[in-house]
Amino acid sequence: TYAPKLILLDISDINCIQDVAKDILNCYGCVDILINNASKKVKGAVQSISLELDKKIMDANYFGPITLTKAILPNMISRRTGQIVLINSIQGKIGIPFRAAYAASKHAAIGFFDCLRAEMEEFNISVSTVNPTFICSYHRQPAPANWEASIWK
Repeated sequence: TYAPKLILLDISDINCIQDVAKDILNCYGCVDILINNASKKVKGAVQSISLELDKKIMDANYFGPITLTKAILPNMISRRTGQIVLINSIQGKIGIPFRAAYAASKHAAIGFFDCLRAEMEEFNISVSTVNPTFICSYHRQPAPANWEASIWK
């Protein structure tokens, strides 16, 4: 039995993910189950959302989970066991108006983890995606005409 260890991670900060994964593996030796369950979303018309905000959403919802998964994966492959779960969104399957950046990031994540599932079968590593419908989450109300502030976490 291991004592719990709190490790803070901003999943949208791609540069720190490798170090955090290394700390986890050094502390515990392995990861049996990796659950990717972090997300950011924004609501607004495509023309109102900046490209910079689109990139932040993609970093948190796509590059974050795949970077963490790729950092943990070699350990699972060497042990020939493990389970990887992506908590995603129904918007990864269908797009709805005013959620283009979010839906695009979730579509990309599903594509990646679907391919990963096929590749990991030979190593006895299970890869699952969970796509719940709409959920309640923390929301900061934006000032008028300030879509940048309309990020859901």
